[in-house]
Amino acid sequence: MAEQRSIVIGGLPGSGKTTFLAALWHLVIGREIPTKLGFHSLPDGDSTYLNQIARVWRSAKVQGRTLVGSPKLVNMNLRDGAGNLVRLTFPDLSGESYRRMWEDRECDLDVAAILRKGTGILLFVHADRIQPPLWAGDVTALAKRLGLPVQDGLPVAWHPRLAPTQVQLVELLQLLRSTPLDVGPRRLAVMLSAWDKVAPEGRSPAEFLAERMPLLQQYLSFAELGHPWRVFGVSAQGCDYEPEPEAKASWSKDEVDAVLKLDQPSERIKLISDGVLSHDLTEPIEWLMG
Repeated sequence: MAEQRSIVIGGLPGSGKTTFLAALWHLVIGREIPTKLGFHSLPDGDSTYLNQIARVWRSAKVQGRTLVGSPKLVNMNLRDGAGNLVRLTFPDLSGESYRRMWEDRECDLDVAAILRKGTGILLFVHADRIQPPLWAGDVTALAKRLGLPVQDGLPVAWHPRLAPTQVQLVELLQLLRSTPLDVGPRRLAVMLSAWDKVAPEGRSPAEFLAERMPLLQQYLSFAELGHPWRVFGVSAQGCDYEPEPEAKASWSKDEVDAVLKLDQPSERIKLISDGVLSHDLTEPIEWLMG
């Protein structure tokens, strides 16, 4: 019987969770490049959802957001280099489910049941959309962009969504260590998605985390978590597919075309850890299983 493992994919809305899962499925089913873990089987035999998101990924489109209240539970049997089978469970939860935990202090029963099974966590953070601590004027501007009520000349009412990204993530990790979600020590892989957008700054993923989110880095380094953690930079799609309106694309059209014309779509994938470049998204999963 396959060893039972469960990897929770976590992160705030738009952090790259579904894109990662789509690229991972393409990687293990396409077998275009060698991987630490290989595909063996799907226990329920239904690959409809995985094929759907992988098709979107291959066609260079942005993934639609996972709907609140409808987590996709993906079970996958993978085989390691020694031929051992490991059953992994990937709850592809909506980012809004995590936002609700932070803002409303509520967690759906179905979501809680999934989180309690997780023995490892892939925590996704969009490296190019980190909300830093803000001055009062910045808070007012941000509140207007979020559609929160703002009256000129009056203080802006604080809203949990105005909190810095690192504050929200630290609180989510603390919630996972509290009853009823606590299941004991869990390995944690911090996945800095859209790494291609910040890579030109010349920092390693670990250095980037320490500089841009020092609270999260210090919490992971000095809190008594009881488990190891590691930082990865990941570009699962390889380029800007569809820039947001009025936003300047960080990739030129020629660069995007070059990526999309690669003979093997798996080569779009870039994973950085400890100074090593890889195309293998199963590496952080193998590390979480350690």
